[in-house]
Amino acid sequence: MIYISSSCVKNDSIKNSVSQLANAGFKNIELSGGTELYDGFELDLLELRDKYKLNYLCHNYFPPPKEHFVLNLASLSDEIFDKSIEHLTESIQLSQRLGAKKFGFHAGFFIDIKVKEIGKKISKDKLFDKEQSIIRFKQGYKRLLEYSDGVDLYIENNVFSSTNHITYKGENIFMLTESKEFNVLNSEMEFNLLLDVAHLKVSAKTLGLNFEEEFSLLFPKSSYIHLSDNDGFHDLNLAIKKDSDLSCLLKKFDTKNKDFTLEVYESIDKIKETYDLIQGVVE
Repeated sequence: MIYISSSCVKNDSIKNSVSQLANAGFKNIELSGGTELYDGFELDLLELRDKYKLNYLCHNYFPPPKEHFVLNLASLSDEIFDKSIEHLTESIQLSQRLGAKKFGFHAGFFIDIKVKEIGKKISKDKLFDKEQSIIRFKQGYKRLLEYSDGVDLYIENNVFSSTNHITYKGENIFMLTESKEFNVLNSEMEFNLLLDVAHLKVSAKTLGLNFEEEFSLLFPKSSYIHLSDNDGFHDLNLAIKKDSDLSCLLKKFDTKNKDFTLEVYESIDKIKETYDLIQGVVE
């Protein structure tokens, strides 16, 4: 099944984002960040689901919290960790009420990122003890499993850009950015991988790895894929073109029994073009 992220369109309310996508003909919508919390949003989603016969998934920073913060299940700050557990638990429970069978969220960070820096250059800060941070992440994930009845949890690979590589002088400040890290973490805790292909493309270039090799190692291990394209240096959320390297790469692999979410932050026409292209590949 192919989903469209609600973040592909820019509105203050999730009702308006879902309505815009539904009116454009999309039936499968992944609810993600970028909107503001308001009373009655869940009722709106249920009414829209019934009206347009929609399928939902919730992702990472949805529903938006009352006070914005940067979700980080690997944080050594008790305040951020507790907020992350609370938010993710609420997202899982909302997934259950909306009938969503999967919920994906980002792997942890080894620093606490400021809200204003999300998606931008991250300022230099002292890193957590990575070993302790990973232990905390695993503890948090185990707690979330207790609430996940009927919803499969997925952990998304992070993006390590060249800009952040320079700021931190090569020190990787993110969990789960390449296949080796996946293998190590998966050997210590069993989990489902949400593979963000665009994140992997950037991280591979930053880390001096071969993107196609990384893709070939991770794509078969995931049944839930995020798709968009970029220049390899930054996560740009571009449409996927017919003859692009990424389009050709996808055609080489088995795409059966996988869910895809498009994260294309361009026009509705560009989203539709990418949707039709991916539909042709996966079917």
